[in-house]
Amino acid sequence: MELLFYILLLIVGFVGLIKGADLFVDGSSALARTFHVPGLIIGLTIVAMGTSFPELAVSTSAAISGSNEIALSNVLGSNIFNLLVVLGFCALFRTVPVEKNILRRDFPVCLVVAVVMLFVTCTDALLSGNFFNMPVTADAGEVPRWFGLALLAAFVLYILVLIVDAKRHPRQEEEDEGKPMAVWKSFLLILIGAGLIVAGGEAVVRSAKYIAMAAGMTETLVGLTIVAMGTSLPELVTSIVAARKGEVDMAVGNAVGSCIFNAMLILGVSSAIHPFAVNTASLFDMIIQIVVVVVTLLFSATGKGITRGKGFLMLCMYAADMVFAVMR
Repeated sequence: MELLFYILLLIVGFVGLIKGADLFVDGSSALARTFHVPGLIIGLTIVAMGTSFPELAVSTSAAISGSNEIALSNVLGSNIFNLLVVLGFCALFRTVPVEKNILRRDFPVCLVVAVVMLFVTCTDALLSGNFFNMPVTADAGEVPRWFGLALLAAFVLYILVLIVDAKRHPRQEEEDEGKPMAVWKSFLLILIGAGLIVAGGEAVVRSAKYIAMAAGMTETLVGLTIVAMGTSLPELVTSIVAARKGEVDMAVGNAVGSCIFNAMLILGVSSAIHPFAVNTASLFDMIIQIVVVVVTLLFSATGKGITRGKGFLMLCMYAADMVFAVMR
């Protein structure tokens, strides 16, 4: 009976995260438009951050409560999910071309952050060459507080680059339809959304920990699968809707941008709050994350972009990764 309660709590937590992110994005976008902030900047910053808030809420709650395995595996699992499942699913509806700016700027940033994350946290284990023989729960390294602060500084720099680039290359924007939202209503949506995100994140962490213990699963596995999939639902829904409407640029930007936000902002905040150890399972996931970024970049840069065949292959890769995660 108690297990059923925590399963329901997990579902309610996910609903709170998704709805909270939706309200937060709506309120923030309306407020930004009221003060005449360009739409492109809104999309690159507020919307991308809004869809990443569920991951931020879960990982921060996990870091505060000491569930560091969930904090790290949530980031890694969400990034792998965003690239393989979100973009792969979108490609099933239509070919996903990728803009040159994303290929030249955002993908390299995503790859560099993933590689630096691996070597900063797990250098000793990598140099030893024995990590293949280590138990998946053994310590393989650490995410120090200084690295978290460095990630946050890099995140601020990345946002500044996006804003400067958007101002240098302005795009024609369509006029908004209807009356602008009142400022008080925008603030109300932001507050309600933030409250739902915080409460939902706490519910997901508590229920995920209990379910993991009851099922004999590690926190790393739960964070990589159940929690990562649940917190990535906003990106998945947003990108699929965008792809079906022909807004494929938005779909790609949402997926790739969320990966960068997850690695820089979420991991940065989590480790700045509480430095934590990295187990061998997460070391493997970091390596898998790098492979996924490289494969997605190659798929995006060749041919006409991510075609239906490539999308199907990406979904198969994710399924194989989940099988590996469960069996290791």
